[in-house]
Amino acid sequence: MTVKQLRVGLLGCGNVGGALAGLLQHQRSVIAARTGIDLVISRVAVRSLSRDRDVELPSEIFTTDPHSVVEDPEIDIVVELIGGIEPARELVLRAIELRKPVITGNKELLANHGAELFAESDKAEVDLLFEAAVAGGIPLVRPLRESLLGEPVSRLMGIVNGTTNFILTRMTEDGTSYADALAEAQSLGYAERDPTADVEGYDAGAKAAIIATIVFGSVVVAGDVYHEGISGITSHDIATAKRLGYVIKAVAVVEGTPAPDHDTPPEVAVRAHPAMVPVGHPLASVRDSFNAVFIEGEAVGDLMFYGRGAGGLPTASAVLGDLIDAAVNLTSGGTGRIGKLSRARIRSIDDLESAYYLSMEVSDQPGVLAQVAAEFGRFGVSIGSMEQQDLGSGARLIFITHRSRESDVRSTLRALRVLDVVRDIHSLIRVIDEA
Repeated sequence: MTVKQLRVGLLGCGNVGGALAGLLQHQRSVIAARTGIDLVISRVAVRSLSRDRDVELPSEIFTTDPHSVVEDPEIDIVVELIGGIEPARELVLRAIELRKPVITGNKELLANHGAELFAESDKAEVDLLFEAAVAGGIPLVRPLRESLLGEPVSRLMGIVNGTTNFILTRMTEDGTSYADALAEAQSLGYAERDPTADVEGYDAGAKAAIIATIVFGSVVVAGDVYHEGISGITSHDIATAKRLGYVIKAVAVVEGTPAPDHDTPPEVAVRAHPAMVPVGHPLASVRDSFNAVFIEGEAVGDLMFYGRGAGGLPTASAVLGDLIDAAVNLTSGGTGRIGKLSRARIRSIDDLESAYYLSMEVSDQPGVLAQVAAEFGRFGVSIGSMEQQDLGSGARLIFITHRSRESDVRSTLRALRVLDVVRDIHSLIRVIDEA
């Protein structure tokens, strides 16, 4: 077999970039034997040349100028792992303009500017591949883009942020407080010093936007995604959920309503928030920093993809898979394009229908239940179950509603807050249906 060498320009050599270099070196001969392509990292752009790196790459290929890597006529494929929007967007667009395939793990970039990048790569007829941007090492993008392209997907629900799943696992299994679980996640490297993107749902929301774009062929951006964080989840919520047969998980949910005709894009609902998941649901058993995505299809039924959603090696594995795919396409003249995208019709969170868990503290006096129940009834929110717990000077009321419209539940909460007998509303958490 004749072996063709392709040169790779690597933008960023941190945790994932370094792991990619090591993985490629280890698998290089196997890849060449199977594909006839010898992949070589020839240029690497980094922020600092003085930093020690545990990679076996010649020092002379490193530079602090990422533009020189992209512009180098000897570079065949560009791998972008620097993160953020700029200069990543500019560099990716320039590589595409030069007809160089691009592999990226940049969820922030794709969730905000994916439509522009996909359109430019489609026009240039070059690959823009991004398996690592959604679920780390889990192969999800390619199955959604290829294997399930003709599958009518009704709902996709996933645990796509390892940090929040680790925190909630510690709170559930060990009784750890939120603050202590977060501190442990930071000490283990699962959470950043500023954990806002993870714990407030921005990271999961960006991934949900990318997933929705792939599944429904319509542009969904990060700003379209409703998100809530886990910082308000209490030990009492965790314990109550367990007693009622649920586990609290931070989930990303993507749902779509089929378009009435070819000229109308589908209506898409995208959100990321904590949810009470039935213990019998496959997502309930996903622990620690692992990720999983559960897909409900009309023809194929239920599918679940599970694995490590983060970490240098798992993410590098996804990047390497894309790199090999792009290399094979480049030598054969093919591309793995996402196709033409319309602008999605985004369904408002107010139109969501779900069951809800609601915990509140009230005065312990006659007629309280009647007053509270009257407000539920006034806005058409049906109560499925109710518990009352004595707090000494007051009482805690815990409700699980039947499926109700989000706007009606919000109206009920506003009305409850002005009642003299309601001291505080502690928690409102959506309840996921059984699989």
